[in-house]
Amino acid sequence: MKKLLSLLTLSVMLIGTMLLAGCGNKGKIDIGVVLPTKDEPRWVQDEARFKEAVKDAGYSVEILFSQGNSAREKENVEALIAKGIKVLVICPHDGAAAAAAVEAAKKEGIKVIAYDRLITDTDAVDYYVTFDSVAVGEAQAQYLVDKAEGKDNPLYLYAGAASDNNAFLFFEGAWNVLQPKIKDGTFVIKNSNEAIALQDKDKLTREEMSKILAQVTTNWDFNEAKNKAEAHLTSASDADKGDVFILAPNDGTARSIADTFAADSAVTSYVISGQDAEKASIQYIIDGKQSMTVFKDVRTLVKDAIGMAKAVLEEKTPETTGSYNNGKVDVKAKQTEVIVVDKDTVKSALIDSDYYKASEFTGLE
Repeated sequence: MKKLLSLLTLSVMLIGTMLLAGCGNKGKIDIGVVLPTKDEPRWVQDEARFKEAVKDAGYSVEILFSQGNSAREKENVEALIAKGIKVLVICPHDGAAAAAAVEAAKKEGIKVIAYDRLITDTDAVDYYVTFDSVAVGEAQAQYLVDKAEGKDNPLYLYAGAASDNNAFLFFEGAWNVLQPKIKDGTFVIKNSNEAIALQDKDKLTREEMSKILAQVTTNWDFNEAKNKAEAHLTSASDADKGDVFILAPNDGTARSIADTFAADSAVTSYVISGQDAEKASIQYIIDGKQSMTVFKDVRTLVKDAIGMAKAVLEEKTPETTGSYNNGKVDVKAKQTEVIVVDKDTVKSALIDSDYYKASEFTGLE
């Protein structure tokens, strides 16, 4: 009987220890991912790719969305810190405002990987995975240049949010290509007197770009893009319309701007850029309502981010291909290539690569 009681006592103690151990580990997450919003298809797409990428990674991951709010972003980071993350992958809503959040992570010894957008003015960023944002802007602008003939083609400029460092890089790249063609008369800017005042400068300072962005920013918002385009068309004469060329910063704003220009009877045709290869914009491209998009293969970017995180967790040095100065330090970075997609290349770039299925579109040849 004594032996039986001893065995029972031992069993209870073992079960209790196991339960306590389980409670102690409950909620522990290896990698925390914070994305800017769930309201844009681009970031929902990234979430899906992250889930795919970590299936076989052998580590636990939690993905949170900040819904375009820097305070919520900081709360998300703090929640992940409380869950014991060792690596934080974060795409900031506002590159400067996110500094406080990543500094809190650094204090806890967490490695920080900036994802797609650089976090600025802090030394708390360890790595950066990104597409070459200047190259994106150059690709968008080059498409417009390649489609333009003759002189005095009306040019409408639009940009992303001034709170996003990438918006400046995209615009810098676009200006690199457009400015010589504005200077030689191929294009005439129609919707920014700040851009007109600076059109003889081949390189713009951050402050100069800020002046232009203040007039043409969409803030990455579909409605703001639509309202801005409507205001520009209302103030423009019929002579400022006709066959127009439009620099749109991404796919969501491109669709809004394209719809607005298409509704104006004085606009006889338009060539418009885009970015992100969103499904809705690929259908627009097939239908002839959007001219191009810059395809940034999120699968590769996510793979790079998770690869970096795994290297950190395994106490290895992540692979990098360059660096970006964030105003405080040079952040080691890994860059991913970008691909231009238009109606002629949708199939080869997106369907043949299994990024999308042909059945997801209509009218695809």
